[in-house]
Amino acid sequence: MTDMLGSPTQRPLILTVPGLCNSGPTHWQSIWERDLEGCARADLESWDAPRRNAWVNKLNLAIRDAGRPVILVAHSLGCHAVAWWAAMEQPAFGDPVLGALLVAPPEVDVAPMDARLKPFGPTPKAPLPFPSIVVASHDDPYIQFHRARRLAQFWGSRFADAGSVGHINAQSNLGAWHFGQFLLRKLGRWGKALAEGAPIGPPPRPHIELSV
Repeated sequence: MTDMLGSPTQRPLILTVPGLCNSGPTHWQSIWERDLEGCARADLESWDAPRRNAWVNKLNLAIRDAGRPVILVAHSLGCHAVAWWAAMEQPAFGDPVLGALLVAPPEVDVAPMDARLKPFGPTPKAPLPFPSIVVASHDDPYIQFHRARRLAQFWGSRFADAGSVGHINAQSNLGAWHFGQFLLRKLGRWGKALAEGAPIGPPPRPHIELSV
C-alpha cells in the first residue's frame, strides 16, 4: 500500500464518499481504498435510492467514528452530501474535516440528468469550512463545465480541470487516477498545515488550480 499523507501517527483518514449507485471495483475510489493506506469508504446505504438527510446522517457518523482528522474524497452526488453535511452540522473550520476533494459534482438544481439527484437541491451556497478542490471534466454528461465552476465559487473551493474524461468514473478508464492522487497530496499538505495552526483558508474566488 502507498502512504500518501504521512506517518501512521499523523495521518488523517481518507474517507471516500461515492455517489449514486455506489462505486464499483474498477472505480478510482475503490482502487484508492485498496492501494492507499488509511483509506476507507463511508457507507451511506440506499445507494440506488438516496435520501439527502439519511446520507448526511450516515456521513456524519462515519466522520465522527473516525476518531481522527478526516480528508473527504467525494464523487458525484457524494459531493452534494458533503456540502449538505457542512451546511447542517456547521463544524469549526478544519475540525474534524481537514479538506475535501470534490470530484464531478452533478447538476442538482437545473434539470438534473437523473431524477434521483433533484432532492439534493437547492445546492448549499455557503463556503465550506475546510480547504477543498472541485474537479470537473469538460464532457461530463451530468453537469456543464461552467456550472461546475460555479459550484466551486459557491463552496469557496479551488477548481481543477481534469480534461475531457466524462463523469470521472469507472467508465472513464482512469485506473488509479494519478491526477486525483496529486490533488489529494495537495490537500494533505494543506491539512497538515491547518492541523499545525497555520492560517490556511479557501481562496476568495475559484480559479483553475491545476489541469491535466
